[in-house]
Amino acid sequence: MFDPVTLQLNVDPLILSALKEDITNEDVSTNSVMPKAQAGEADLICKEDGIICGLQIFERVFALMDEKTEVETYVQDGDLVVKGQLMAKVRGDIRVLLCGERTALNYLQRMSGIATYTHSVASLLEGTKTKLLDTRKTTPNNRIFEKYSVRIGGGNNHRLNLSDGVMLKDNHIGAAGGVKEAVTMAREYAPFVRKIEVEVENLDMVKEAVEAGADIIMLDNMSHEMMRQAIEYIDGRAQVEISGNVTKENIARLTDLGVDFISSGALTHSAPILDISLKNLHRL
Repeated sequence: MFDPVTLQLNVDPLILSALKEDITNEDVSTNSVMPKAQAGEADLICKEDGIICGLQIFERVFALMDEKTEVETYVQDGDLVVKGQLMAKVRGDIRVLLCGERTALNYLQRMSGIATYTHSVASLLEGTKTKLLDTRKTTPNNRIFEKYSVRIGGGNNHRLNLSDGVMLKDNHIGAAGGVKEAVTMAREYAPFVRKIEVEVENLDMVKEAVEAGADIIMLDNMSHEMMRQAIEYIDGRAQVEISGNVTKENIARLTDLGVDFISSGALTHSAPILDISLKNLHRL
């Protein structure tokens, strides 16, 4: 759930931008068939099974257009919904319902799709100590929605943005001149409350990261055997994250390694939408 401050400062401007993208000066179609205000009602119906997410954002789209719009929901974020299920009724000025329909559904379908896909991946880690993480591979200007959806689906958030933590990737290491140099420089510069994570690609880099005192070591695109050797060498001296083309189809092969985290960009960049419709619009 987005708190009121987050809504006003961070969410509302993004929704308004999306509405402005869809309506430059008027909705010609709506104004053609509905020249005057008229109360109406429509049904929000799920067209396939999944995890619903984004109801608050769906409602906020209409509220920003007309605060008198009412959304009566019968489910809540995180619920399993099934094909044909009536999830909500939307009441208000028909012109508002028609103008805001596509934007509201775009958010709801996208967020529910991510929650659904994340849930299917997270279920494969049940019974292990490993936490499923997302990445920064998000749609520009939609990260706040997409990372929220990951949490609703049962995943966990990695960094929100570049200000949120220290992660030294291959190009940072190259710029610094090596793993040890990069960790040392980050330790001197970053606030003491920040953990330092290092991305490594081979066993030599693993050893450098451990010796440099990295808090988290990310094993990136390594073979299964190399990851096993790396974990044995780290031996609890740092937390371990696995990353690199992790999807629902291949994550099960990683569960036997017993790492702290597995991150997957696919949670946000490859999740299909959940099919949802606003139907049965009629006058009241």
